[in-house]
Amino acid sequence: MEKVAVLLADGFETIEALTVVDILRRAEISCDTFALEGLEVCSSHKIIVKADKNINDNEIKDYDCIVLPGGMPGAKNLKENSRVIELIKDFNNKGKLICGICAGPIALGEAGITEGKDMTCYPGFEKELGNCNYKEELVVSFENIITGRGPAAAIPFAFEILNKFKPEKLEQVKAGMLF
Repeated sequence: MEKVAVLLADGFETIEALTVVDILRRAEISCDTFALEGLEVCSSHKIIVKADKNINDNEIKDYDCIVLPGGMPGAKNLKENSRVIELIKDFNNKGKLICGICAGPIALGEAGITEGKDMTCYPGFEKELGNCNYKEELVVSFENIITGRGPAAAIPFAFEILNKFKPEKLEQVKAGMLF
């Protein structure tokens, strides 16, 4: 069974993180949230979320995908966390799916995995992506990396992740959501 880990740092963008969890769970994909410290995390809009697990649990390495939401200072907190950077590099070396939305992809730049890759992010963070091929598109999928531009991209971004794991469920979930 596919397993997706959504990383939650204080200051994360609520819609970008929880939309992914919601859509993947609708498709019966195992999707857990991981906090950087403890289990309670406060979003950029002061919504307290209790994460399913902690990033220091070694089982995260058994997951098939990691998702990095944006939001400030959430994306910066992800970028500055050595465990997050280690996970990004490990997932990339294994060809596992790495997804970042809004400012979340700046952690991919910090991890040094963006060279020559097509990517997008929230306008103004392009320089922190590294030497990638920046695209002004809502969602960009390139090899094992999916990036989304911002909060408005949350649903299409989640659908793209779903499509990588269970394409046969995509239209069913879209129809159920009236998308």
